[in-house]
Amino acid sequence: MRLQHILIPAALVSMVAASAWSEETDRYRLEKSANGYVRMDTQTGAMSICEERSGQLVCKMAADERAAFQDEVDRLQASMKAMDERVTKLENSLSARLESKLPSEEDFDKTMNYMERMLRGFMGIVKEMDKDNGDGAKLNSQKT
Repeated sequence: MRLQHILIPAALVSMVAASAWSEETDRYRLEKSANGYVRMDTQTGAMSICEERSGQLVCKMAADERAAFQDEVDRLQASMKAMDERVTKLENSLSARLESKLPSEEDFDKTMNYMERMLRGFMGIVKEMDKDNGDGAKLNSQKT
């Protein structure tokens, strides 16, 4: 029974170690190039240029285009975020200005009452003129 307590954890540890070693060996890809080798990290995308010297592989970091691309993406994302914030700020200030310039319901009702009184007065004047002119008979006969 004690042997079982030792063998099971040992088997589990060896399986995990084998899995980690397999992942580590699959992480890098080595491709032959005209001047040596190109090594790519499949997890990060980082590339190195490698040369064979005295039977050993010597690698140097390559000019990383991926890092330059990521820098540009980050710059554009920051620019977009700043523009979004600016648009939101402008929209909020515009709606606040519009809301402050719109009349209240009470002001609107007052204005409509003034207009109604003015139009009723004007229509009263027109009716008075029609009565004075004989219901408009003379006005219609003067048309040429």
